[in-house]
Amino acid sequence: MPTVIFQPSGRRGLVDGGTNLLDAARQLGVDIESVCGGVKVCGKCKVKLETGFFEKFGIDSRQTNLSPFLPDETDYLTEGEIGDNFRLACCAKVLGDLLVFVPEESRGAKQVVLETGKERVFKLNPAVRKYYIEMQPATLEDHRSDAERVKDTLNAKYHLPRDLNVDYLVLRDLPTVVRDGHWKVTVTVWNRQEIILVEPGLVERALGLAVDVGTTTVAAYLCDLRTGQVLVVDSMMNPQVRYGEDVLSRITYAMMNDDGLEKMHGAIIEGINTLAGRMTEKIGLTPDAILEVTLVFNTVMQHIALGIEPSYIGRSPFTAGTKEAQNIKARDLGIKVWKAANVHTLPVEAGFVGPDNVGVLIAEEPYKEPAKIRMVIDIGTNGEIDIGNAGKLLCTSCATGPALEGAQIKFGMRAAPGAIEKVRIDPETMEASYKVIGQDKWYPELKKTDAKGICGSGIIDVVAELFKSGIIQKSGRFNMKPDSPRVRKAEDGRPEYVLAWADETSIGKDISFTQGDVRAVQLAKAALYVGSRYLMEKLGVANLDSVTLAGAFGSYIDKESAMLIGMFPDCDLDNVMAVGNAAGDGAKLALLDVEKRDEAAWIAREVEFVETAIEPDFQERFAAAMAFPHSTDKFPHIGHILAKVGK
Repeated sequence: MPTVIFQPSGRRGLVDGGTNLLDAARQLGVDIESVCGGVKVCGKCKVKLETGFFEKFGIDSRQTNLSPFLPDETDYLTEGEIGDNFRLACCAKVLGDLLVFVPEESRGAKQVVLETGKERVFKLNPAVRKYYIEMQPATLEDHRSDAERVKDTLNAKYHLPRDLNVDYLVLRDLPTVVRDGHWKVTVTVWNRQEIILVEPGLVERALGLAVDVGTTTVAAYLCDLRTGQVLVVDSMMNPQVRYGEDVLSRITYAMMNDDGLEKMHGAIIEGINTLAGRMTEKIGLTPDAILEVTLVFNTVMQHIALGIEPSYIGRSPFTAGTKEAQNIKARDLGIKVWKAANVHTLPVEAGFVGPDNVGVLIAEEPYKEPAKIRMVIDIGTNGEIDIGNAGKLLCTSCATGPALEGAQIKFGMRAAPGAIEKVRIDPETMEASYKVIGQDKWYPELKKTDAKGICGSGIIDVVAELFKSGIIQKSGRFNMKPDSPRVRKAEDGRPEYVLAWADETSIGKDISFTQGDVRAVQLAKAALYVGSRYLMEKLGVANLDSVTLAGAFGSYIDKESAMLIGMFPDCDLDNVMAVGNAAGDGAKLALLDVEKRDEAAWIAREVEFVETAIEPDFQERFAAAMAFPHSTDKFPHIGHILAKVGK
């Protein structure tokens, strides 16, 4: 087995011959950026082979110890990089001992995850409740079993049903527990149906865990079921990212690998267990204090998390294995909380519009708006849109792709320290100012920004600013007339705008935004716009009264920039609002109020799903929506800005 050493982390170890460098890095705990999940389409996993004999490590690192160069790599590496022994880690296979350097721009960093939503009023009515009882001890004259005695006392004191089920694992320990408590015990009942815990004496603590399993990130909320208080909030990258950045690539991984579904299922369950352990440790407890879990996710993430075959969702007619809400024992899923705890998942609406969107709906409640037309949009690799009010509510999903999260963008990256998150361009001088995550000051006030890429909010800003400044035209094409060193042609001859010069960055090279980057954003924003307009037309409305941006991306983007490039139809900007992680809020509401679960089941049936891709004029509308902000549709609320574009 060859030895592979990664620098600058210094991690080293033995790997099987034939393993590609990306997998070798994962095995050794080295975080290399791979937005596409290793399928050779993003070019983010650049590494540099260091050649020669390294006495300190006792290895001879040679070019022949890597598999031959692949044609796929020429699309992402310059001639200079190829000559300097750069490779794509997903393409290069280990054949012998190697020393590999991971450059700054290829190193993964902890992503900034939006965990918070907005404050919401709710009724505290959890499925899990605790009841303290004092029983008459067993006697020779009283032949009731311990379980009967518990249920009879619960019925007499709290009017609970006498036919409560007792979880098998709880039943096994019941005789010992009631006697340890001297016939005084605290009984935990789930949904007035099942006894899931019996503890000696009086025990008041009751914890629940709500989890929003996103395609890229996972956000979790540890809640006190007695008070409704959120005790701990935590998050992590979805560990399934290694198998693909978007839902389709994960479906493909499951189809192409016999153990693909098993691996991805195990990865997310391990992630949830890690979060449960970290969060309970912060309050001096262990995960077995968690008595119920609620989960929201998109339809594909739902299938993988529950171990349901996902491949049929990815092909027409995009049918889910199940749409109903699920109640599953945590132990059956491998989630390591209390052994008898229940895991509740919200229902699927249709197709790719999954429980996470249901979570958004029960949090935002657009179906309770009497007259005004609300649009709720959750922007991610898969965008979900809901439009309507109490009279009628329509929904659809849009394959926006991962461009808005940094994939397919030359210097795109996830929202992490070093990412450019806000951009402004002076229309007179064409000079840029920008802010980097982790820095308080903007460039040029801060000369050395240590920028290493552009995240989603920065991507939206830079496209809007390029358009406002006349550097790109309505069609998205670069205007090469401006006399500015920032507007130039790249090595491939295509236009680009230099956002940050090399000496400002931490990667030692200019960070630019290219013609190809503009096109990638156009494809993503056009998908969202067309989906929105179809729903409006099917509702018979010409205008939106409000737009609600849900999720992390919606909370960080500049709403004026988003409308300026045409991500959604015209609306009064005062009525465009971000509400944070509404899907996570929905998961918390379902955890803390069982009536919200009934509401979720109802709205999932009532909302009308529209499959926009099968509309006969979809391609024509999509082409029109590629323009900034649109080729024909009017945007009166930003007309004063559009009037100045290019002047």
